[in-house]
Formats: sequence, structure tokens, C-alpha cells
Amino acid sequence: MNPRVAAFLSGLGLPDLPIGSSIDARVSGLSETALHDMGLDREQLAAQLHLLMDAATAEPTTPREAIHTLTISGGSGKDGRSEAETLAIRAGEIVCIVGPTGSGKSRLLADVECLAQGDTPSGRHILLNNALPTSDQRFAPDCKLVAQLSQNMNFVVDLTVGAFLDMHAACRQIDPRSGVTGRIIAIANSLAGERFSPDVSLTQLSGGQARALMIADAALLSESPIVLIDEIENAGINRRHALDLLVAEDKIVLISTHDPLLALLGDRRVIIKNGRIADVIATSEAEKSVLVQLESIDAAMLALRERLRRGDRIEDPIDWGPTVEERHDINARTD
Repeated sequence: MNPRVAAFLSGLGLPDLPIGSSIDARVSGLSETALHDMGLDREQLAAQLHLLMDAATAEPTTPREAIHTLTISGGSGKDGRSEAETLAIRAGEIVCIVGPTGSGKSRLLADVECLAQGDTPSGRHILLNNALPTSDQRFAPDCKLVAQLSQNMNFVVDLTVGAFLDMHAACRQIDPRSGVTGRIIAIANSLAGERFSPDVSLTQLSGGQARALMIADAALLSESPIVLIDEIENAGINRRHALDLLVAEDKIVLISTHDPLLALLGDRRVIIKNGRIADVIATSEAEKSVLVQLESIDAAMLALRERLRRGDRIEDPIDWGPTVEERHDINARTD
């Protein structure tokens, strides 16, 4: 059986289709209770299976075009003022979006997510490789170009982490025996403050664990070349490691954040005011020096968090690392 169909059936708690049986015959044999538990009626289930089988047996399509640049242009703010500039983002680049709560950061992410063409409140247009996206790129489920990680990563599907990743791998026609599930879990555990095993239920993951799992999954399994992240600063994960992982896969990464460390980790940051892009600032060398200090403080905070989890007392003086001035003095002496 095609792995996508098998994964779909497995996710619904159904066995594989018997050899020689038709989809309609298989669906007609299901009880009303089973259909109710799936949240589908017979027609919906049969239609989904036919679509999957048609896709599985279709002629191979032309390989997906690589996305090298994403361009945001033509938008305006809540007061009608035009945005400061057109923003072009390259593959492998991290762009952070900053601004007060309610300023329009989520609106910008939503415009990129739907590849807006002047049909959203901002009036923005999104270009891919300097061209308008095709209808398939915008609307076809199998051409999804954007992976989005929201603030709340709450799972409702009752699967273990391992079963979920195996199902996703099968949908991508990747043999789970390739070891990809183990690699994703290992990377997620390196990102999260608390480790978890393949046997734990998705619904039992903490917010930080769920976010770490989805970042690792997006990097290693997802084919989406564009990743949108809405505030990961409170998830308790290693932020630099997470971003390095995505950039290593040549993703275009946009992050909405209030976190100074994350903002300075980006190559550029977009300033949102009153619903419009008011400015775009490249991270300067002086800011990178501040980033070094922030990362020293962050590492100390992570170490304190681990000590608290172990039940240790926090009585020793805290080493926050060198100040910016001290680091400049060290650099001057070594030049």
C-alpha cells in the first residue's frame, strides 16, 4: 500500500486496506461508531482516500522549484501610510519582526503564510523568486510552502511522539527505518530543557518540548522552504541552536519576537509600527558584541534553571560573563 494512504489510515486508527478490496467497499463496512470517532462521514472519508490514491498513482510531477528569495512589497499601515521599503529575504537568512503588542507583527506573518496578493487588510504582495506565486503555490495542499510554529503548540491527536513522526515520514515517503525519527527526537531533546522519549504521548509534552519537536520536524522532514515562528522566547529552548538548525537547511526564517537575544540573532529586524513596516535594520557589529553578553547571561539562566529542577539551592554568586566594555578590552589586547 502507498505509504501516504497507510499513514492516513493509521492516523485514524484503521488497518491497511485488504489487497483487492475497493475503497468504497472498505468504507461501507465501517460502523457508525467508528466514523463518529474519526469525525468523518462515509462520503468524506471515501473522498479523502480517493484523493490520496489518485495522487499516489499519478505520473511524477515536475520537481518543486527551489525558493531562493521571498519579497514583501506594497503594504500600508492602519492609517493608510505606505510601508518604508520593499523587503527581500534570501534563503538561509533570519529576519526578526519586532514592535509593540498589537502593532501588526502577526499580520505580517499571516500575509506571508497565505502568500498575500493584495487580498488582506495590509494590501501586501508576496513574491517568490521575484515572481507572483502560482495558484497551486497558494492553495494546493500538496504544494504547501510555509511551515508556521505558533505560540501555542497544543496537540489533540492521541499518538506517541514516535508514531507521529513515523506517520509524517511515511507521508513524505521516507522509510521510518532510515533513522529520521530518532534524529528528530535527539535534536528536539538538544533544544528542549526537558528530555522526552519516543514513547511519550504528544498530549503530554510541555510547551517547550512541543515547540522543540516541531522545529526539529520542520528542519528535517518538512519540505516547506519558509518557516514562520511566533515568539519562542518563553518556550525554554536553545534559541541559537534552533535557528542554526533551520538555517543549515537553507530555510527562509521569519520570527516575531520581543526577545533582545532573538532579535540580535537575526541578520535583520523589521520594525512594525501601526500595522506597517516602518524600518528594516541590519544587525551591526556593535550589536553582535551585545549579543555575546546576552548569550552569556542566557547560558547562566539556563544553568540556574537546571539546578532548580534538580532541587539545588541557589546561593553562589552568579557569573554573568564579561561586560561589553570588558570584552572590548580583551579584543583590543589580542588584536
